[in-house]
Amino acid sequence: MIDQKLILKIYSITLTFLFGYFMLLSFKSIKSIEKIDEITVERINIVEPDGALKMVISNSKRQHPGMIDGIIIKERKRPPGIIFFNEEQDEVGGLAFSGNKNDGAGMVLSYDQYKNDQVMQMQYQRSRDGRQQYGINIWDRTENFTLPELMSVMDSLRNSNISSEKEAREVLLKMNDGKPMGAQRLFAGKNFNKQVGVFLKDEFGNNRITIFIDEKNNPKFQILDEKGKIVKEFVEK
Repeated sequence: MIDQKLILKIYSITLTFLFGYFMLLSFKSIKSIEKIDEITVERINIVEPDGALKMVISNSKRQHPGMIDGIIIKERKRPPGIIFFNEEQDEVGGLAFSGNKNDGAGMVLSYDQYKNDQVMQMQYQRSRDGRQQYGINIWDRTENFTLPELMSVMDSLRNSNISSEKEAREVLLKMNDGKPMGAQRLFAGKNFNKQVGVFLKDEFGNNRITIFIDEKNNPKFQILDEKGKIVKEFVEK
């Protein structure tokens, strides 16, 4: 006669073995690296083991609106591309692109200042009427205000009695010890006027030194005052 206790022991041992075997298979499949020939998605989030966001690859509809300190700055529509984030969950730059017959075209690789907006870009732009500009841009950004703080100030100005952009700029200058919150300092490339060269600007964004070749292949070196008037010019004779 078969010992029922023995059968139960064998059944229990077998069940335990099978359970452990399938658990190992499950663990192995999670840790394994799979080769995928093709994938079609609308958005990919690259995260750290703790879930912190590091990079987003997305179409325009699902693109991340941007954040600082893990807080979304402003809900907005953004072009498709790639956005990067640092350890403090700040957006730190990215790659964006767009283009169609009605609106023109563009592509930009952008690098942001810590807790602020972009300070360097490699950029291509094409306007609706077909004019083009492409090259490298460099900006200065204030250290006195982070981007969320500046956006909050701008919102307050819009809701105040200030009626013009000039008045708003004057208020911002006073808040920042007489210096602009941000200004372009350099462009190197080909501009909308078909000039190829280097354009150096003062801390207020005004052209002060320009070295370029114009659309007629004439090389020029210009020194300008703060109002844009040429005070010295060297041209090929």
